[in-house]
Amino acid sequence: MDENIHIHTWPCSYYLNSEKQWVPGKLLLTPVSVRFTADKSGELLASFHLSSISEIKKESSTFIFSSLTLLENNTKHWFSSLQPNRNVVFNVLEHFWREQLLSSDGAGAQTACPQTSKGKELTGLLMGSQKRLEDTAKVLEHQGEQFDNIMKGLDKIESEMDVADRLLSELESPSWWPFGGKLPKVVSEGGKVKENPMGSGSKGKDGVIVQIPVIITERTDSNVKPGSLMLSVSGLKISDSKSQLLHWFDKRDVDDVKVHTPYEISIRQRFIGKPDICYRLLSAKMPEAIPFLEMQFSKKIQFLEDALGLAQARRTPQEEFGGSIWQAATGLVGSIVQAGSTPSSSQGTGGNQQAQIQKEKQVVSESETQELRQILRRLKCLALETETELERQDESLDVITSSVDRATMNIDRQNRRIRKLT
Repeated sequence: MDENIHIHTWPCSYYLNSEKQWVPGKLLLTPVSVRFTADKSGELLASFHLSSISEIKKESSTFIFSSLTLLENNTKHWFSSLQPNRNVVFNVLEHFWREQLLSSDGAGAQTACPQTSKGKELTGLLMGSQKRLEDTAKVLEHQGEQFDNIMKGLDKIESEMDVADRLLSELESPSWWPFGGKLPKVVSEGGKVKENPMGSGSKGKDGVIVQIPVIITERTDSNVKPGSLMLSVSGLKISDSKSQLLHWFDKRDVDDVKVHTPYEISIRQRFIGKPDICYRLLSAKMPEAIPFLEMQFSKKIQFLEDALGLAQARRTPQEEFGGSIWQAATGLVGSIVQAGSTPSSSQGTGGNQQAQIQKEKQVVSESETQELRQILRRLKCLALETETELERQDESLDVITSSVDRATMNIDRQNRRIRKLT
């Protein structure tokens, strides 16, 4: 599956050592390999795995200027005339090469592990907890909307009480008094008190859901630099390689999130009268962040043509048990391996017993461990969102309590004034 996904293609020239000449073509990067194809013949001149690369360098000499070299199994591959420029290709290749080296061991072990009964049981329990927490979050959201409606009703009551107070002031003034009644100072100060708690509410703890290294593209394809993406409860933070903030996207300000491929997304914030703010992010860890982006921006996320397979795989039965697109494929491979390893008539009882003992020793497989990790991250996301909503509702309750007390005092005071007039 990874071999069929094309992350990026760059026009360039490749030095063919056998013929001692430069061949124009295209450099293709997939999640696990690098390939070069000649333009004229369409021949695949170079193809090697990212994990087999031992060094990526920028080199130049009197004969080769502004080139990129990849050292693979003591063979140095030279690439030149890179478009849009050498730095862009270097940053992207280095990022995927480094992430491939860090994850190659775990990925290799994951593809060979079948599912276990204990792993299925743990996954089912966590999925049940996730469903309950999602239902609780929906109830809290509905409760928050009710609190907002109560606050709007109290604001309307206070505005009507202000009008009643003004009318009573006019009725209380002597007939010979030439000036109309004015709004008492106490009432205007009370109005300010009403607004302050709403505007000075604390933001609370901003929990980090997931943070991944990314390659950031801003405005043009030549403006590419490494950085990081941090997804939190309240929004998205994009930083450079020195952890300096490039932009903060508040959750409510994000207008659309487009998933171009399982490894590349774009985030846009629209403005009226000035250019939009848009960042394009490429990362080898993006498949881990997309499920959380889909939860945070369910109504704003859009899967483009090259990423439709990811969206469809997330709706398969495997996804219902907490796996992503890659884990769904892993589960399929594991089931095939498990079916292919069933005892046949040619196998003895000793081999069957040994396989059974090994299966019993393996409590949870690597693929199930990855699934459990994904579900726990989703539970963390839901828990952080629930905590933020509870803090917001606590502040709303404080405002509602003070507004009710203030409205009660105003009603009592105006009732006494009305009795005096009658």
